[in-house]
Amino acid sequence: MSLTPYRQVGTPSRGGIVLVADHAGILVPDDIPLGIGPDLMTRHIAVDIGVEGVAERMARRHDIPAHLATISRLVIDLHREEDHEKLIPVESDGHLIAGNIGADRDRRVALYYRPYHDALAQWLDAADPRLIVSLHSFTPKLESDPGEERPWDVGLLYNENSEPALRAMAMFRAQGMNVGDNEPYSGRILNATMNRHAEAKGRNYLAIEVRQDHIATAAGQQRWAGLIADIANRVALMLD
Repeated sequence: MSLTPYRQVGTPSRGGIVLVADHAGILVPDDIPLGIGPDLMTRHIAVDIGVEGVAERMARRHDIPAHLATISRLVIDLHREEDHEKLIPVESDGHLIAGNIGADRDRRVALYYRPYHDALAQWLDAADPRLIVSLHSFTPKLESDPGEERPWDVGLLYNENSEPALRAMAMFRAQGMNVGDNEPYSGRILNATMNRHAEAKGRNYLAIEVRQDHIATAAGQQRWAGLIADIANRVALMLD
């Protein structure tokens, strides 16, 4: 039996704010042996650490409903285009994902990728949101490139529509934070879900990357849920 690749928390108010988390899940179907140790399944290569806890709190305490992935990004990366070469990763941050070598790509797309994005599209069409928050987290240090500096507390990613991100960056900086402008990843290169469900539809969004050590604990998740909810609401009020 296959897993449902998403779950939704809360009910959107039409014209409100919603949250999307493509890498919140950690589940792996029983019939997909990834060939890696269980210790790696709790690390950043398998899941965006802390994101599920932040999203749950934003949905339940701050009235920002969430569409969350349930499956691990190692099963299929929902934040990639369907034809992307790394849709089913065979390597991540220096770790071989042996079970994905020769994987049945079409089957995983049919069982997990398309249902996730089809459900998201329907959810967003019904909500007609004023603003989408796309939430991810990033590791402070990559194992494959330990010399890379990742000093940001939070990053805002964008492609063509930069206005919401620029407004949010100023608000995070006002909190004394080191804020990445299209860091640690450029939204002009890696923005698949928001390109499809936001920019292609003329919807405003904030693609937010929080450093994982800030949201690894319940206390951190509570703090950042409140902070992101406040900034998202302030940005939404500024949008035409």
